[in-house]
Amino acid sequence: INKTGSFEFVATRVGKDTVLARIAHLVAEAQNSKAPIQDLADRIAAVFVPVVLSVALVTFLVWYFLLGASLSFSLLAMVSVIVIACPCALGLATPTALMVGTGKGAEYGILIKGGEVLEKVGDIDLVVFDKTGTLTQGKPRVTEVVGLRRPEKEVLRIAATLEQSSEHPLAEAILEKAREEGVVLGEAEGFRAFPGKGIVGRIDREEYYLGSASFIAESTKGAFQEEVVRRFEEEGKTVVLLSNAREVLGLLAVADTLKTGAREAVQKLKNLGLLVYMVTGDNPRVARAIAREVGIAEDHVIAGVLPEDKAREVQKLQRNGHKVAFVGDGVNDAPALAVADLGIAVGQGADVALETGEIVLVRGDPQDVVIALELSRKTMGKIRQNLFFALFYNLLGIPIAAQVFSGFGLSLRPELAGLAMALSSVSVVTNSLLLRGFRPGKRDVFSQLAPVLMAAFFVFLFLSFARLSVTM
Repeated sequence: INKTGSFEFVATRVGKDTVLARIAHLVAEAQNSKAPIQDLADRIAAVFVPVVLSVALVTFLVWYFLLGASLSFSLLAMVSVIVIACPCALGLATPTALMVGTGKGAEYGILIKGGEVLEKVGDIDLVVFDKTGTLTQGKPRVTEVVGLRRPEKEVLRIAATLEQSSEHPLAEAILEKAREEGVVLGEAEGFRAFPGKGIVGRIDREEYYLGSASFIAESTKGAFQEEVVRRFEEEGKTVVLLSNAREVLGLLAVADTLKTGAREAVQKLKNLGLLVYMVTGDNPRVARAIAREVGIAEDHVIAGVLPEDKAREVQKLQRNGHKVAFVGDGVNDAPALAVADLGIAVGQGADVALETGEIVLVRGDPQDVVIALELSRKTMGKIRQNLFFALFYNLLGIPIAAQVFSGFGLSLRPELAGLAMALSSVSVVTNSLLLRGFRPGKRDVFSQLAPVLMAAFFVFLFLSFARLSVTM
């Protein structure tokens, strides 16, 4: 907080375009959306209402015409059936749990875009992480500069000059290293970028190539010391080679540190019974080194993938019978986020990734992936419990209201039937509100036992009302 002077600032986004406004919009959209399971409730209600009206009419006809009951008794039985069977709880079952669940997610910086997303989570059996910016910080730094045919400072100068026109994260790292070393940069002409491979440009009329070992091997005749490259790669560092048309001039080793909690997130996902994969454009040696560090099996590493091929890799896994969640943050992750069964976008990433992702992790913490999946599963569990409550109370209450058990001293008058119906709605709302006690990684024993306790309590109330009705 600035308390002693003045400063000027530029607001890059205002009003509805700010991050806060977008978060509020996403939460509101999610809470107003309908989960596919709500369609089931709607279909049940569409059949349930005419069935209940028919049961009420049959109740009146049987009591009045067949059993010879009085008109008032028969009418009261019919009205009690209609009142007790009001499907209010059925209508509340999904939206109440959805609203509490998405609201709880927002508290943890997790934006769930609607009820359909919650249902998808239950089918997911495999999670694919993009490496850069998702498992790692996405802020690589140059750790070594090696001069082979040119001095180290000259290698850094040429590489940084070429990278001035690039938007790749590695370019930022090389330019930052040049600034730290006080290197004066020149001008590059004829700049060309080959995504996932490298760049080409002319400096002082000489053409230079900067990129991966395979790119340099394809583009020039220069040879390089493979053992040096291998040593860096086995340490998990990305090697960028600099070459002209004749020979390799030098190389730069670039490292990207893992995000805090990345290893823990992978282990927790495994504990949930999920397979964990990693996809990256790095060569296999670098990718395997990072995978070992984060705890991903080497046979679950998909390396050397060009940006546009990530979606194809996701589709391959889907064709093998997996339901895939993809976690990414960059512009080139958007196609993979779109084709995955569940797209999870890291909130510090590109806007197109945020728009494509069905779950957005505002904080960018890998452990939020675990929290999002746990919360989604618990929310769907509450929805199913609520639907059970709504139908259970009706199945229990309708026979009592129809005076089927009147010979056993059980009956329901309309006023008590109305109270019992209201209590069934209260039980559904209360069960949904228990989601507010959700804590990541912790077992909520009360929330698990509450449905059983509430069912027993409300059955007791129903029977008490039934006995009370006989004395009225």
